[in-house]
Amino acid sequence: MNIPEARNLLKSKSISPLELVEECEKNWKNQEYDLNAVITPMFERAKEIAKKAVFDESKPLSCIPYAVKDNICIKGEKLTCGSKILGAYKSLFESTATQRLTNAGAIAVCKTNMDEFAMGSSGEYSAFGPTRNPLDKKLVPGGSSSGSSAAVAAGYSIFSLGSDTGGSVRQPAAFCGLSAIRPTYGTVSRYGLVAFTSSIDQIGPMAKNSFDSLTILKAMRGLDEKDSTSVEWSPVELPEKPVIGIPKELFELDIDPEIMALLQECKKKLEGIGAKFIDVSIPNLKHSVATYQLITPSECSANLSRFDGVRYGLQVEDPELGKQYKKTRSDGFGAEVKRRILIGTYALSEGFYDAYYLQACKMRAKIASELYSALSKSDAILTPTTPTTAFEVDSIQDPLKMHACDLLTIPQGLAGIPAVTFPFGKDSKGRPIGMQFSGPAFSDDSLAVLASKVEEV
Repeated sequence: MNIPEARNLLKSKSISPLELVEECEKNWKNQEYDLNAVITPMFERAKEIAKKAVFDESKPLSCIPYAVKDNICIKGEKLTCGSKILGAYKSLFESTATQRLTNAGAIAVCKTNMDEFAMGSSGEYSAFGPTRNPLDKKLVPGGSSSGSSAAVAAGYSIFSLGSDTGGSVRQPAAFCGLSAIRPTYGTVSRYGLVAFTSSIDQIGPMAKNSFDSLTILKAMRGLDEKDSTSVEWSPVELPEKPVIGIPKELFELDIDPEIMALLQECKKKLEGIGAKFIDVSIPNLKHSVATYQLITPSECSANLSRFDGVRYGLQVEDPELGKQYKKTRSDGFGAEVKRRILIGTYALSEGFYDAYYLQACKMRAKIASELYSALSKSDAILTPTTPTTAFEVDSIQDPLKMHACDLLTIPQGLAGIPAVTFPFGKDSKGRPIGMQFSGPAFSDDSLAVLASKVEEV
């Protein structure tokens, strides 16, 4: 069920908070062996909270169960980031996002599986094994917020939290037939989110529809003195009948023809509710993956240097300190994380900084400028969320092909602008297809409302 349906049942006392949590737990017990979506179940804790809970209509998420990606801190609970290197580490504090959801009445029921340290696009790069798509267990659920999307699609929770750097809430939502929002950078506090790429990371909601996603986002966002990148919310309203741009470069990219056909169908639906369309141009869209794959490894090589076997999690003993660091990281980090750390350290090293990292920063600024220019001519931009639908587990071995999965979700992160994905039909194999609106900074609410209108028609 979605959030309004759950609230109506709770309000009428057709179901109690405890029964709602127990229904989620039942779904987890019945499906988890096949899905592997959860790292830390919290249902016993959630049931104790639900026993004492009373539905409060004034709280937008009162008694609503939700799942949390395991790179977001919940005080006293395990925090693994899908990695061996954190071992049995437990968080010493609560993230701002989860604290605000608690204040809004929500109840966390599990910490979900994920690509290690949020580095992946399929949910296959977790130290705890791959997550599978509840809609078809042969398929990946997307990544890196793989467990969070699977948990909602399988009914473990009514909504979930993920983190979005290159599309890690939007791509798995699209693969699992869900809605998700990547917020304007800085509007949701990153306090309590384990850093991957600090200049891009944002916590975002995943839910059954865009109305629910927006409800969750409103409960989380707001200035936070604990996060120096946090900003005041300053809404930008889109017109009732928006002008929507479609980048002409889309037709030059390798995107599944069935997805492009549904893009045209989505355009017709929007024209039916009064939207107008224009062509816009993002000339360097094709370079967004290469840009991202230099900037994010560079930042993660700095952020992950704190995992040295001294302060957190795994520690492989050796009398020589340098060897202790080496052994801990060698045993603790997975192959994809090691690959990105090596790339980032190389790109930042003396003699290569100007040739790689600096050039990537310049291209990032250029892509952002092109997006801003396109949005100066249009109110929002419409694209597919992903170039393909969900693919089979173990079907992509080439890292470069895996990185290409994020082609259409990377640019918004580079520019710090919001984007909303919403389900729009299926391909001939029955696999969900997502469409995506991007807009100017602080247009999150308007984009979600626009997506809701498409979902209605």
